[in-house]
Amino acid sequence: MKVPALRVKMGIWNYYISYLSFEQVNQYVKKIDDELHKSETLRELIQRSITNNYVDIKEYLLTQEERFFNALVLAVYDGDPKWVEVELRFKNEEFFNMGFLEFTGGEKIFPVDGQHRVEGIKSAIKDKNTLKSEKVAVIFISHRRNTAGMERSRRLFTTLNRYAKPVTWDDIVALDEDDSAAIITRNLLERHELFSNGRIVKAKQKAIQETDKKSFTSIITLYQCNRELLKNYLRKKKIEDNNFKIKSFKKFLKFRPSQEIILEYSDYVFNFWDEFIHNMSVIKAYLSDDSLESAKKFRNKTDGGNVLFRPVGLFPFIQSILTIEKRSGDSTMHILKKLNKIDLTLSNVPWLYVLWNSEESKMIMGSNELVKMLLIYQYDKTVLSASELKKLKHGYASKTAYSGKVNNVLRKIPTLTK
Repeated sequence: MKVPALRVKMGIWNYYISYLSFEQVNQYVKKIDDELHKSETLRELIQRSITNNYVDIKEYLLTQEERFFNALVLAVYDGDPKWVEVELRFKNEEFFNMGFLEFTGGEKIFPVDGQHRVEGIKSAIKDKNTLKSEKVAVIFISHRRNTAGMERSRRLFTTLNRYAKPVTWDDIVALDEDDSAAIITRNLLERHELFSNGRIVKAKQKAIQETDKKSFTSIITLYQCNRELLKNYLRKKKIEDNNFKIKSFKKFLKFRPSQEIILEYSDYVFNFWDEFIHNMSVIKAYLSDDSLESAKKFRNKTDGGNVLFRPVGLFPFIQSILTIEKRSGDSTMHILKKLNKIDLTLSNVPWLYVLWNSEESKMIMGSNELVKMLLIYQYDKTVLSASELKKLKHGYASKTAYSGKVNNVLRKIPTLTK
């Protein structure tokens, strides 16, 4: 095998940048065996690190026309690979880092970075023979099977994997063209009155800074709410169309659906947020104020403000609507009209000590499920199952340090009638 390459140096590593066809990856690149550890137990640990994630990569290769990978890092040892330098002259400059890597066939090659991609490639070409000719960028490094060589390769293996960070929520929202919820979230930011004109915090975290007196919520919270709406849309779609099937929600987000599905989902989301505005008086009041402090009275340190203006409150609020709709059959408009009657002031019952610490004038985190159940309980406690009601009582008693009988803990919480 002979491949064109660039010879480069960084730190102690001399490496070669090239490419291989998928067929060559399948033929020449093997799983890590005893290259990094002599111990059989430690070798098994590395092998177990190859999870079923390669199946997702296989599906990506089989279904995504715009597929692309970053470079595989491949270690080479044994055999007698040769570097054949090619002198290149361009505009009176000479370049000596270009040439060919020639492998004799006795070399052993294993992935230091890209194990799942390698296994995904091998699995994909079994199902789709035409993929064999496609090419992926590779970086070749030299490996030695002595103690020092193993230590050096192990360090590189852990470095590449330790510092490879997963894609962040904000990156998904800003860039993902396959995730339907991300696509529609971007559309909302451009076209919907509740989320445009500086009303959304574009930060890397869900929390909103105290100095922000304008924003309604954070972009990550909006995206997570839209994911919940997508789940509900897919549930309804499946009921309406028996032929509509998805393997899992997680996989659905990885592959862009048809334009018809995206448009239907978009209409559903826009209509939902329209209903949200029209039926929640606090949102109407917020939108009626065009000042730079339009959210000040709804998010503050005096009484905490309103549940909906806190990311930890808005998300379970949306979840509660969708749960009620699914279980009761009530329309979104009907549910919102009823929930609009609930007191959502954070310093009042039942949010005090669940979401708001009045002594320290700060929010309390980690109450998502409890907040959702409290909202459902106030709407109509019969929507909750017996086990959920029991969990709600114990959860609320714990949060509020209630000392009486647990069965009586919810008596002071106002509820709505049908």
